[in-house]
Amino acid sequence: MPKLIDLVSVRAYCEISLLPVRFRRANAAKEQLMNPDAIAPSRLPRLSHSDLLQLKRWNTPTIYNGWEQITEHDASRDAFNLEDVRDFMPQMGPMVGYAVTLVIQPGDGSHRRTGPSAWSDYRRYLAGEPGPKIVVVQDLDKPAVYGSFWGEVNSNVHRALGCIGTITDGAIRDLDEMTNAGFKALGRRLCVGHAFAHPVRWGCPVEVFGRHVEPGQLIHADKHGFLAVPPGDEPRLLQAARLMDANECQTMIPAARDSAGVPGDELLRRIDEAAERFARTTRERFGKKGEW
Repeated sequence: MPKLIDLVSVRAYCEISLLPVRFRRANAAKEQLMNPDAIAPSRLPRLSHSDLLQLKRWNTPTIYNGWEQITEHDASRDAFNLEDVRDFMPQMGPMVGYAVTLVIQPGDGSHRRTGPSAWSDYRRYLAGEPGPKIVVVQDLDKPAVYGSFWGEVNSNVHRALGCIGTITDGAIRDLDEMTNAGFKALGRRLCVGHAFAHPVRWGCPVEVFGRHVEPGQLIHADKHGFLAVPPGDEPRLLQAARLMDANECQTMIPAARDSAGVPGDELLRRIDEAAERFARTTRERFGKKGEW
């Protein structure tokens, strides 16, 4: 009987351990069929640390403004969160990094039995991925919340492994302690307990707040939400955001700000002219009209 139990445990452990690999293989095969030239995000060249620091200087809407000019994706549907998400540390500003992914189910205690070494294996996955890293967590209990994966201990451990923050469609707790650890969190709500929080799968595609996220995707996030940059759009993102921000500052914003004592008709004329200059500059740079 002991031998039988050992064999069952080993088989269950192997099945859990191989889940991330199976997910990656299945998704890669599907992507290859849909787009033979597609490259997994984790295999694309990464931006320099200098570029990441510069991206962090702007809020996520500004990064979106640049992204929509360079992408072939639908800027009204793709890349950003479709559901409401809350930034619990807005004072920390934006975070920029590459997705490492995790699936949890705190309401189900069976995962602790079927994956006894999951915590250790998951941490080794994290340690093996290049940073800076943002942990994107899908909670299978959604819409219910039974417990939080995040708290003071986990935030400090993940910070030590090169993670700068998380986006979780579950809950967080120990808010002040997580802030003290310098670990930013976007999530659905706060909660008291951890229930049976345990790694179920990792290194696999996840869906959070209505957005599909792949391991290795570049993410920009702040109090407005997050942008999971589609693979291939990263190289021109910084320059596009920089140019669109400058375009606004040279056209629409000064036309609106320099309005003291200006008659209404004249003000409207100036704003119309500024909008034309904004659109002309955007077309010259990107071949698109832009917001205005």
